[in-house]
Amino acid sequence: MPKFQNKQNTTVIVPEGSIESYRNFTTFNFQPLSHKEDEDEAAFLLESIAWPETPTLQSPISLNQASDPAHSTLTILPGRNRTQWYIGDQLEVMIKMYDCQGHPKTSGGDLLFARLHNPKLGTGVAGQVVDHLNGSYSAVFSLLWEGSAQVEVTLIHPSEAITVLDRLTVEHYDRVFFKSDFRSGMTAETTTCNIRLRHTEQPVCDYTDLLSGEPWFCYKPKKLSCDARINHKRVNYNLKILKAKEEELFQRGVNLKVSLPGSASITVLPKKDQPQINSSIVKSGPSGYYYQGAWRALDGTTVKQFNTSSAITQCLKGKVVHLYGDSTVRQWFEHLNNVLPDLKEFNLHGPIKVGPYIALDYANNIMVTYRCHGPPISFTIVPTSELWYVANELERVVGGTNTVVVIGVWSHFGPFPIKVYIRRLQSIRRAVVRLLSRAPDTVVIIRTANPRAMTLRITLTNSDWYTLQRDKVLRAVFKGLNVHLVDAWEMVLAHHLPHGIHPPTPIIKNMIDVVLSYICSQKVG
Repeated sequence: MPKFQNKQNTTVIVPEGSIESYRNFTTFNFQPLSHKEDEDEAAFLLESIAWPETPTLQSPISLNQASDPAHSTLTILPGRNRTQWYIGDQLEVMIKMYDCQGHPKTSGGDLLFARLHNPKLGTGVAGQVVDHLNGSYSAVFSLLWEGSAQVEVTLIHPSEAITVLDRLTVEHYDRVFFKSDFRSGMTAETTTCNIRLRHTEQPVCDYTDLLSGEPWFCYKPKKLSCDARINHKRVNYNLKILKAKEEELFQRGVNLKVSLPGSASITVLPKKDQPQINSSIVKSGPSGYYYQGAWRALDGTTVKQFNTSSAITQCLKGKVVHLYGDSTVRQWFEHLNNVLPDLKEFNLHGPIKVGPYIALDYANNIMVTYRCHGPPISFTIVPTSELWYVANELERVVGGTNTVVVIGVWSHFGPFPIKVYIRRLQSIRRAVVRLLSRAPDTVVIIRTANPRAMTLRITLTNSDWYTLQRDKVLRAVFKGLNVHLVDAWEMVLAHHLPHGIHPPTPIIKNMIDVVLSYICSQKVG
């Protein structure tokens, strides 16, 4: 058992200055990681996702010097014989950022997404964006289909907005309000909870998980004990955390997820028997692309099309599929439940969205389950009896050839410092390693994060910038393990449909095809 674990549901009084983390809100080192290796890995991960330096903002700020998509430009660099591109080549696009006054930017740090697509052909691939730290960027695309290909570059956030988002993580990690109700007999109280609480003289209930070591705290009720806690809930968001005029950096249609103007397209010719043209500024390519609306993986996985309920049923026959995580994984449970007429959900009378859920196909011996992860989780109300951590749930899984484990944990961690997310992934990874050690034939699938539509509220708590950092960390933490990734990030970014926390059905269908292809790579053959 890790040495930092506390007794469950204990009351602690935090005197002024007794614990460093309660005084120093920037380090977030309220508890050590469980292993020296984890500490070293966390430091490496933080370094690997370090963002380019962004401007220091004056108060009140002015948009005049902020990156402006309306003034910025993109230029397709010459291909073979200047105007010819072939399947297998790479296309490079130069992006020049300008401010609202039309002056060229001289520093980097903007968040840009890039896509190459052809809606008529149902094709699309995500591009890789390289920041040259001088106001210019390169977007590099693999050319994977014949015919027209249109370049689209989107400014998600100007670098000035990144400065604000970074500050919010340091100063306002608790901008999402969590509370718990406590009840005993006719007495009821409600107190504030979070992964860390700001200092007061009020005693604190420590709900640090005994097995995984995941921390969670609530202020102790005045009359009731810590054991009287009956639920966990997200009650509101604190959006009054922006300084004067900072909100202007997050305007939809102006500088929040806005495409750069102009139409840039090329015609890709059939593959030619000559050396390919590849960019020297990127070392890896995309994980896959869409062709005629279907996802084609580029990592060696053959993605089959499971277009009928009978094909899906045949793949899952005799299988137990456990899904753990947030609502983006629950969406997969709902999809399977909708498309498989013989898969019947058994009503466990759990809270809507929270679960747990279970669906059974008795004739084909199929069982599909879903359980949400433990705090922080922003579902409206979760009974304390349903607050389970994924790492602990994995210890209950026997595993084996007919067992599939799907994990998707990311969307509720945006407001918190990245070290909180790293800790969670490390505890899950240790449980995955133990599962694969005792049952190496278990199929383990990890769902990555994905971009989403953004309002001001969503931006301040779960911006695509926060999500991108977590996506990079997730890939690094599970790299080298015998697990499969469903690259939801690229599957959403490459598709023509709008971004959403819960992607639309055509994208989900492709994700499920990837999942089933991992499960039935031998059977479907």
